[in-house]
Amino acid sequence: NVDEATLAENPEENRHVGVVLEIAENESAEFIIICAQLEAELVELPPDERKDYLEALGVKGSGVDRLIKSAYHLLGLMSFLTAGEKEVRAWTIPQGTRAPQAAGVIHSDIERGFIRAETVSYDALLRAGSYAAAREQGLLRLEGKEYVMQEGDIVNFRFNV
Repeated sequence: NVDEATLAENPEENRHVGVVLEIAENESAEFIIICAQLEAELVELPPDERKDYLEALGVKGSGVDRLIKSAYHLLGLMSFLTAGEKEVRAWTIPQGTRAPQAAGVIHSDIERGFIRAETVSYDALLRAGSYAAAREQGLLRLEGKEYVMQEGDIVNFRFNV
């Protein structure tokens, strides 16, 4: 935990941070610099203002976001997304999970009746602008039972039970 000034400057140059960083490197451990005060302020802001606030302070991303990404990495986890008319949802799975087993995280019937996974990457969908545009541009892929899920896949599972 550091103050806002240390976070906005080069935190690795702070002598206390430097000591902890050196220990972490020697032990091959993850190291995340967080300003608890800043994180408390971010929670109070509307989501659309958070990015602007961080940029104004010269900070790249929320410490909580970095902590979550680091925890996922250390635990060997990843996320895929499903999207419907009313809801977008993230699902957590171990890295290396094949499509049918990922479908099973949603419901065992989907895994049991798995046919194919209609998949588009998050980045490709953003570039396309919409799911329909991604389909028109040929960015959607039909993947089978051996497909290994990738971080940020947006998936519609086709199944029959």
